[in-house]
Amino acid sequence: FKGGDTCEYLLSSGRFLGEKVWQPHSCMMHKYKNSEAKNCLVDKYIVFIGDSRIRQLFYSFIKLINPQVKEEGNKHGNIPFEDKSASIKVDFLWYPEVNGSMRQRIKSWTEGSVAKPHIIVVGAATWSIKIHNGSNEALTQYKINITSIAPLLEKLAKSSDVYWVLQDPVYEDMLSDSRKMITNEKIDAYNEAAVRILNSSSRNSKAKVKVFSVSKLIAQETIMKSADGLHLPESSRDTNAMILMNVYCNKIMKPIDGSCCQPEPPLTLIQKLAFCFFTLSIIGYLIINLIHRNNFRKNKSCTDLESGEEKKPAISTPNVSTLEMLLHSFCKLGLIMTYFYLCDRANLFMKENKFYTHSSFFIPIVYILVLGVFYTENTKETKVLNREQTDEWKGWMQLVILIYHISGASTFLPVYMHIRVLVAAYLFQTGYGHFSYFWIKGDFGVYRVCQVLFRLNFLVVVLCIVMDRPYQFYYFVPLVTVWFMIIYATLAIWPQIVQKKANGNCLWHFGLLLKLICLLTCIYFLSYSQGAFEKIFSFWPLSKCFELNGTVYEWWFRWKLDRYVVFHGMLFAFIYLALQKRQMISEGKGDPLFSNRVSNVLLFISIVSFLTYSIWASSCKNKTECNELHPSVSVVQILAFILIRNIPGYVRSVYSSFFAWFGKISLELFICQYHIWLAADTKGILVLIPGYPMFNVLVSTFIFVCVAHEISQITNDLAQIVVPKDNSTLLKRLLCIAGFFSGLLFFSAMQDQSRH
Repeated sequence: FKGGDTCEYLLSSGRFLGEKVWQPHSCMMHKYKNSEAKNCLVDKYIVFIGDSRIRQLFYSFIKLINPQVKEEGNKHGNIPFEDKSASIKVDFLWYPEVNGSMRQRIKSWTEGSVAKPHIIVVGAATWSIKIHNGSNEALTQYKINITSIAPLLEKLAKSSDVYWVLQDPVYEDMLSDSRKMITNEKIDAYNEAAVRILNSSSRNSKAKVKVFSVSKLIAQETIMKSADGLHLPESSRDTNAMILMNVYCNKIMKPIDGSCCQPEPPLTLIQKLAFCFFTLSIIGYLIINLIHRNNFRKNKSCTDLESGEEKKPAISTPNVSTLEMLLHSFCKLGLIMTYFYLCDRANLFMKENKFYTHSSFFIPIVYILVLGVFYTENTKETKVLNREQTDEWKGWMQLVILIYHISGASTFLPVYMHIRVLVAAYLFQTGYGHFSYFWIKGDFGVYRVCQVLFRLNFLVVVLCIVMDRPYQFYYFVPLVTVWFMIIYATLAIWPQIVQKKANGNCLWHFGLLLKLICLLTCIYFLSYSQGAFEKIFSFWPLSKCFELNGTVYEWWFRWKLDRYVVFHGMLFAFIYLALQKRQMISEGKGDPLFSNRVSNVLLFISIVSFLTYSIWASSCKNKTECNELHPSVSVVQILAFILIRNIPGYVRSVYSSFFAWFGKISLELFICQYHIWLAADTKGILVLIPGYPMFNVLVSTFIFVCVAHEISQITNDLAQIVVPKDNSTLLKRLLCIAGFFSGLLFFSAMQDQSRH
């Protein structure tokens, strides 16, 4: 389904999500703040010309520029407004009828005798119906007058934005006796005449008068709440003003969550090179495939005519070469990236705003939890946080986060705070998992580091190139990457203390604790020294990775929000492995983790702690205060969950294979959602099937999950090729990767220069 002209859709169609949120057909509407409105309209002259309904729209519009404006002054006269700080001038001109006076004013702008407005909003009809008591003669005169004005408006439309506002329906039961002649039937007749006459002579699309008909749809839903049956309630007027702002400003300001009226962004040099690379990969793979097929046909068994037996081929089918696997992976990746681009960069598919309701979040949560419990299996091992259990943990957390994102639940503070704990739990697992590996294996080799870095960053690097987004935009991957390097540096720096060495001498345990204390001190210092943090990450080329919109503030905020939880994960791993080594915990199948008495006490404390955190999170007043406390207290609910999940032997011995399957591709799911499940860089929802919201979510989700699973396999295949175990080969590959990133930085600098 083509997105089509989103400007036309914005002006003509849409629906309400809930009571006050307007959803245009096929695109997303940005909610402009007064600072953004001023930046867009700087040095602009705007005119609203018409009756009392246009005056209402005028006031709602200028309140977007200055919310302190009061609706006062002569109601049946001209009303000026000026914002001197941004040199914005907005005038309301009282012309309640389409007549010679209105024509004369409009004509003066075409002759250049007075300043020509950049935006002209015109509309009138109800006064003509009222004054002439709804007579047919008045309608005939209205048509004549519009016919005389239309060429003037079309002439103005060549250099200005001209909008004709159609008349809203009325609520006839509430109209006063003096307005009873204003019926919806009459209004429809006047609107029909205006639409038919306007633009009838104009063939140039740029010189068209834009018909603002969406106000009719909004009024149909809200006119019952009108105070007099004629004028719209304030919320509806505000919606109309916001639509008007989106129509004009989106192409100038280019807000991420305002896809209406935005042109398709031009391809960058790096995107063009990526397109050429993937095209060559697809062609190369097809050529190799054809060659293999021809060889197979030549060598396939043929029938011996004398004996009637089949002869076996002399040559067996060759194994898949490294080059073929490489081209096959890039071929699939190229097709997938094309889908990414079409979904979130080309104006091919529709996009819609999110709208939160409790049911849209909690019903899917209950549904997936039931599915997760249904697919319960026994674990291969019964250790604390075994592989199946951590995959399950990642899986259900990722599914909850996905539902949180698509439902727009970030507006509901208790849900937001619990989701923050889930993100912290991912980082906790990062600290726990990598510490455990280095502590037990003692493997600080380059191969291990490169494997981890490649698997974490491959998809994000490709998306940065294809989708033209900075690395920091996918904030979670930089976060886990930096924390992995911090864990590695902490344990790899002399003296390297591992479990094998510590078992020989207990003093090494204190040495490791000293390292952890130093790490905690550094974290504490950086979290309260924004200047020092920003200086570290503002050095080139680090700044290219961690800057977003020209500053590293977003990176500092994300890092600071969960600054202690990785340390908590490392400390938990150290304590757990020490207890395990001294056989102070029981990890047999069906056995409680500790003695019955200790297990019961810890289980009770864990449940109370878990619920206490939830009560605190649900009673939060604002995000700022809760985010300040979150880094210190999030570990409470994480540890409580780990103990509840692992103390009872039976609970520790089973896992959900449903959640674990999603857990294995959790990173790909988190990243892919940005562009092929959500839309406009997570700000909206992708619409593949318009008009059927549930069916659309089912189809887009199925494609999204399949793509994430496929990318996970591609990443694993490429990791074996790009990061080989042989050190000399690995060194050559690293030099190639360094050259690749150097070229990327060079082309990126060229792009930045051309943009400026």
